[in-house]
Amino acid sequence: MLTATPFTAYSNEPVARSATQQVEQYTDPFEMMEVVADKTFQRIAKDQELIAKDKEHLRVIVNEELVPYIDGRYAALTVIGRTVNLRELPREEFDAFVVAFEDYMVASYAGALTYYRDQKVIIQPARPPENQSIMTIKTRVIDPGKPDITIDFKLRRNRGSEHWLVYDMVAEGISLLDSKRAELSNLIRQQGVARVTELLLEKAKEPIKVPE
Repeated sequence: MLTATPFTAYSNEPVARSATQQVEQYTDPFEMMEVVADKTFQRIAKDQELIAKDKEHLRVIVNEELVPYIDGRYAALTVIGRTVNLRELPREEFDAFVVAFEDYMVASYAGALTYYRDQKVIIQPARPPENQSIMTIKTRVIDPGKPDITIDFKLRRNRGSEHWLVYDMVAEGISLLDSKRAELSNLIRQQGVARVTELLLEKAKEPIKVPE
């Protein structure tokens, strides 16, 4: 039998893959994005031949280069936090949703990165406002003769922590997290968390494609 766990436990304990991997942590969010974005975009440029043959390789790149620095648990909480009573949601059901949601977001991030090949990427310097735990770091993908592509990363740090993680990516003005919240909220209300978890696992397996 599943038992409910207080919401505060969800906020303090890692459950997503990204939260449990051993990776370098950063107290400077700009430094983190410089390193992570540089490694990610360089990897995409280097692996263009593999990507041209199979866009699923972008999923591999996202998992290896980005996922360790993504706060999938927080992203999942923002999606279901206003839709269900978290105090009544069994912990096991929540954990399963987080894992499925993170898989789904990996596919979404991979799709967003289909815009990039080997163009120049500029990360605009930024420093977090004093005593703030959320900030945005903007990047521009420059392709001569074409409009710049904007990809902004939203970062946060947990209360009492100095380490930053990405929780959302805004590609061409479209927040992946906001779009997923709009897509899933009614489904969760109508069909429940467990059923939506199953749907997310199914959708995460769909082929990587360029966002419409």
